[in-house]
Amino acid sequence: MFQLGKTIVSEDILEKDFVCNLSACHGACCVDGDAGAPLSEAETKILEEIYPKVKPFLRKEGIEAIEKLGTWVVGTDQDLETPLIDNKDCAYVIFDGKTALCGIEQAYNQGIVDWKKPVSCHLYPIRVKDFSEFAAVNYDRWDICNDACTLGKELQVPVYKFVKEALIRKFGQDWYTELEKVAEDLKNEK
Repeated sequence: MFQLGKTIVSEDILEKDFVCNLSACHGACCVDGDAGAPLSEAETKILEEIYPKVKPFLRKEGIEAIEKLGTWVVGTDQDLETPLIDNKDCAYVIFDGKTALCGIEQAYNQGIVDWKKPVSCHLYPIRVKDFSEFAAVNYDRWDICNDACTLGKELQVPVYKFVKEALIRKFGQDWYTELEKVAEDLKNEK
């Protein structure tokens, strides 16, 4: 672990390799698990605002879940999250064949909304936990992503490079530039 500004960062994001392999996992992270995608308070407001524009991209089951539960929910641990369909799929999930995709991201890709998706989804496999004085930035190892780890290793892409755009979105370009310096220093020490 090392400190970078007001973040405590796990060295795993520098040392572990990762590249999503949708052809192997089919977007399992959007349909497996026991909770929706973590959201910030600001993101809950964005979801409320963009839902009418995103709704045409969603499945009937997702629309039903959102209209029953809301565009976001408070999870069992009191965190803000996306709602789920029958405690499984994220309500915003759509499918291309058997591959799960994000309906919000599809609306974004078509220029309908200007918000890509929740930053927690964009950052995955990095999870950020906010505390009062700092944020913890950790690599979330999940066995459904074994193929992504294998592909990342083959391509030699560390986690932090795979999620570069999302890290800049979350923490800013200056923070990311500092992270790259730490990664380079760590590499030179070995």
